[in-house]
Amino acid sequence: MSPAVPADLEARMRAAAPDVELSFRKMFGGIMGYAAGVVFASLSDVGLALKLAGADRDRALALPGAMPLRYEPDAPPSKSYVVLPPAIVGDDAALHDWIVTSVRSLRPKAAKRAPAHEGNGEP
Repeated sequence: MSPAVPADLEARMRAAAPDVELSFRKMFGGIMGYAAGVVFASLSDVGLALKLAGADRDRALALPGAMPLRYEPDAPPSKSYVVLPPAIVGDDAALHDWIVTSVRSLRPKAAKRAPAHEGNGEP
C-alpha cells in the first residue's frame, strides 16, 4: 500500500464536506484538520484519521481496513483517532458522514478569559 498524500486527503475532505466549516494547518510533517478551532483530523502519510469516541469509534474500527492511528509501526495506537479505510475516503457520501460524526462530538474551544483588572479602582 502506497503512503497517503496529506494535501490529497485535504482536497478529499473539502470535496466531500463543502457544507462543514473546516480549516487545515500543516503540522508535524502532515496536516491537521480543525472545526470550530478544535483539532479533529490528522492527515498524514498513514492516511486520514478522525477523532472519534465511544460507539462511533467502535463503529469506525469495525470497518474493513480501519485501524487506530499509529504514526510509526512500533508506536502505541491512538485511543482517539481512527484511520479511515480507502473505500470510505474515496466515497463522498460516506466520508461526509464520518466527518460530520467526528465534528458533532467536538467540544467548542473555550474562549480565553481576560485577566482580572487589578488597578486603582478605575475601569
